[in-house]
Amino acid sequence: MKKVTVLSTLLAAFALVGMSFTSPLNDEVRSLEVRVEKSNIVWNGYKVTGSHTGNIQLKSGKLDFEGDKLVGGAFEIDMASITCNDLEGEWNQKLVGHLKSDDFFSVEKYPTAKFVITQVVSRGTPGDYKIVGDLTIKGITKEIKFFSKVTEENGEKVSTAEIKVDRSDFNVRFGSGSFFDNLGDKTIYDEFDLEVKLVSSDS
Repeated sequence: MKKVTVLSTLLAAFALVGMSFTSPLNDEVRSLEVRVEKSNIVWNGYKVTGSHTGNIQLKSGKLDFEGDKLVGGAFEIDMASITCNDLEGEWNQKLVGHLKSDDFFSVEKYPTAKFVITQVVSRGTPGDYKIVGDLTIKGITKEIKFFSKVTEENGEKVSTAEIKVDRSDFNVRFGSGSFFDNLGDKTIYDEFDLEVKLVSSDS
């Protein structure tokens, strides 16, 4: 009888130890739809003689949350929506047309670009993340990394990020000093910036 009691006590102890190392059940992952009409992307491109800036509209997107933590997501960009904000009239039309042409983003053939999150790493502060994911432009997919901040405003999740993209990785090489010699002041730098704001909420 004593042996049975000792054995029962040991089994109970092992069970308690096992429970102490068992992770609690994770919160259910929920997907929030990106509100295209509230979201926006600002692009900034640079050349030897200056810079240009404009907007690109989102086509669709979603962000995945586990509780309040960002865990995944994806969004599509409407490349045909490219605009320029620092030029007017004919010069504006020429630049936008050039960006849409085969010299740059071949918008007629590749009307959308896409980004898919593959990894989300917390930076230690609530709402601060390092994002790793696959960016597809002109049918070419490359991994990129950047930092993102997620806040809550009026019941909606607002995600912001500043992303640096090397256009030459996506076969966008017009005016690139990395591929063409003697461009002088006509050189357009390979890297451009995207300022992304995604507003998402339950459908």
